[in-house]
Amino acid sequence: MPDLSAHRAQDNPEDTAVYDARDLIVNGQKANIVLDGQTYTLRITRAGKLILTK
Repeated sequence: MPDLSAHRAQDNPEDTAVYDARDLIVNGQKANIVLDGQTYTLRITRAGKLILTK
C-alpha cells in the first residue's frame, strides 16, 4: 500500500485530507475502500471520471 500521508494538505485551513485518485488506484483499475465494515470500489473510467460503488 502506498504512503498516502505525503498527500495530505499541510496548509489547508479546513484540515481536509487530499489524495490523488491515481495514487489510491495503484494497479490502474480499481481500489477497495472500507468504511464501517462496508467495502466500496473506486475506479477511474476511460473518460477519466471517478465511480464509487458499494
